[in-house]
Amino acid sequence: MIVIKFGGSSISSSKNIEKSLRIINNYKGNVIVFFSAFGGITNLLLECGKLASLQNKEYLNKLEEVKEKHLHICKSLFDINNQSPILSFVQQNLNHLESILEGVYNLKEFSNKSSATIAGFGELMSHHIIGKLGESRGLDFLVKDSREIITTKLVKVNNNQVDFHLTKKKWDLFYKKVEQRIVIMPGFIARDNFGNDVTLGRGGSDYSASIIASICDAKKLDIWTDVSGMYTANPKIVKQAISIDSLSYQEAMELSHFGAKVIFPPTIQPVMNRNIPITIKNTFNPNDKGTEISNTNNSRFNIVKGISHIQEISLLTLEGSGMIGSPGFSKKLFDVLSLNNINIIMITQASSEHSICVGIKEDECNRAEKIIEEEFNFEIINNIIKPLKTERNLAIIALVGDKMKNHQGISGKMFSVFGFNNINVKAISQGASERNITAVISQKDVKKALNTLHEKFFEKNIKQLNLFVTGVGNVGRKLLEQISKQENYLKKNLQIQIKIVGISNSRKMIFKKSGLNIDNWSNELIKGKKANEIEFFKKCKKLNLRNSIFIDNTASEVISKNYKDYLKSSISVVTCNKIACSDDFSNYKHLIDLAQQYSSSFLFETNVGAGLPVIDTLNNLIASGDRIKSIQAVLSGSLNYIFNNFKHKNSFSNVVRSAMDEGYTEPDPKIDLSGIDVARKILILARVSGKKLELSDILNNSFLPKNCLNTKNNNDFLESLSKNSKHFDDILYKANEKQSKIKYVAELNKNKASVGLKLIKKEHDFYNLEGSDNIVLFFTDRYHTQPLIVKGAGAGADVTAAGIFGDIIKIGKR
Repeated sequence: MIVIKFGGSSISSSKNIEKSLRIINNYKGNVIVFFSAFGGITNLLLECGKLASLQNKEYLNKLEEVKEKHLHICKSLFDINNQSPILSFVQQNLNHLESILEGVYNLKEFSNKSSATIAGFGELMSHHIIGKLGESRGLDFLVKDSREIITTKLVKVNNNQVDFHLTKKKWDLFYKKVEQRIVIMPGFIARDNFGNDVTLGRGGSDYSASIIASICDAKKLDIWTDVSGMYTANPKIVKQAISIDSLSYQEAMELSHFGAKVIFPPTIQPVMNRNIPITIKNTFNPNDKGTEISNTNNSRFNIVKGISHIQEISLLTLEGSGMIGSPGFSKKLFDVLSLNNINIIMITQASSEHSICVGIKEDECNRAEKIIEEEFNFEIINNIIKPLKTERNLAIIALVGDKMKNHQGISGKMFSVFGFNNINVKAISQGASERNITAVISQKDVKKALNTLHEKFFEKNIKQLNLFVTGVGNVGRKLLEQISKQENYLKKNLQIQIKIVGISNSRKMIFKKSGLNIDNWSNELIKGKKANEIEFFKKCKKLNLRNSIFIDNTASEVISKNYKDYLKSSISVVTCNKIACSDDFSNYKHLIDLAQQYSSSFLFETNVGAGLPVIDTLNNLIASGDRIKSIQAVLSGSLNYIFNNFKHKNSFSNVVRSAMDEGYTEPDPKIDLSGIDVARKILILARVSGKKLELSDILNNSFLPKNCLNTKNNNDFLESLSKNSKHFDDILYKANEKQSKIKYVAELNKNKASVGLKLIKKEHDFYNLEGSDNIVLFFTDRYHTQPLIVKGAGAGADVTAAGIFGDIIKIGKR
């Protein structure tokens, strides 16, 4: 014997009913088949009842929808010569339904009894229509009303439970006379022992099938639906979710309790008691394996099996010193909720007994607040406990797996993921079986939480980074090109997937939650909305995506002021903009502290040396216990280029103009030539090495005449350089006279730092520094005779973009 059940989506149209009939016909041996109502019908029926009780005649339009759907299916499936009996059956039932609804309308009452009767019409009609269709096509069908078999008994008010003993007795009497191979029955509906129609609650059709499977000791129970089993997470929210091949009964119950809607907890108990396996199959992809639920757990997922969630949760907390050591508070709380039919979804209590917290559905919150405050009125008035605390708009996230109890660190991974992504946990609970770990979080964080957890536990450690890029000039454009080129390498070798979610320049900004086309971003940006750095941040925060990173490729002071807001939102910041790190020390320290406090990253490798690992090397020296004695460096690629190309045959102003044209200088070349840019860089190195210095502490021995520094625009600046050509020629003459090269050198010695021109002799490491290269000499306790040297290209869009890319990858590997 095999019992199977088809859900509403599996029979929502004539086309789907045909698929279901083919599936039924492929089964061998004796089969019992249960059907839900046609897709959407039960909700329509209940809506009819509610509208009628409010004396809203819109219920007649809803009833017409029910009628049209059933008649359309009948006319589509039955041969025209065989339609009369089935159409007559449908019309008789609809007439009966209309009479009941008229009574509800006149009485203005939608009682539990009326609700059960009205809701059951969907299954009554669907099973009969499909059963008679099969008979008309020569299939070995027998149609049987399950109300004549499944019987309930009243345990307490509004709480019926199945009388398995009486149900089995009725089944045995019925089935011993059955000659047909396939019995067709309606799910969801039953009768109590007084003969009243009742329903079996949410997921009742599954439960009907499970009841009959258990009493006839079926070989298995197959549930046909519109998905290929139970998934590792809700596939509508987590696109990477995959079907679970095998679950234990207990795992399936845990997942279904915490929101997995493919199967409902009551369905599992009857078949579990008889060790009957359940298979969840897809009507639309019948060859998919689906999920088997049994005592045998052979899943390819070893520890965590799935992540489930329930939305629209409220937390109610009773707390107070009067609760400590005083028995009865919990009982009193649970009793008053139970008496008022308010279901508790989760419970957590402080070990000090100082507080107890329960999670309930949001729509029951107002009623629960009122009855708890009334029940505990004396204790609240007399300050034995505090007034009830209520938190709304929450959700429960649950990790489920039988083997979690044998593995350490599962909860640690879960809460680390939450911490890194600024997901605040309101309450935590773990069952004594250690089969689940549940956390209550804000409902707005559900999507991010599910995706980050799924990424951590199921996706072969593929980590998705969501980038918000500001500044797409030379550096920004190169960065996007490099990311595009390395996409496959990152995924294959580093298990990192980068998605560009937002892009902004000084004029326009665009966002796409699913990711912008990285090869067509410039065309999309033209169509974007007006750029605004505050709105850019707000959108980034609102999207609330996991592993979000803000990339600043600008030299804007305004944008650098927003770093603190990103870091406070647990959005990491990667920047080549030196302004924030060379601002007041208090601001620099604040950003470093915020990154630690909010589990985000603040990386600025490209602030010094473009793509060279200067700051990374310095951090590694300090982290390994070395002590920095002094730093000597040529840190301006633009100045190195300028002085390497400054010859007697080429004027200083022409060389500067060439450097500007090649993109080696800042947009305002005075920033480079004034020495302020180099001063900022040595300041940043000083701060990273532990020195508390301000920019004003850096001695800047500027080589530019004051009238050059006081110019208002680039043209005036270049003209001023030309007018002061003798000044620059004199510097070159002195260098040649001493057989030296001109280098703009930054130095840090103990707590003093300076920048300025130096004439470098042949024997010095700086002498042969070519083009726009940078060089840094670290003198430390370990490298006291021969310094540790970092040398290479220190300017240019390509290498700067590469440095930013490197910082992004560091965050991805965190």
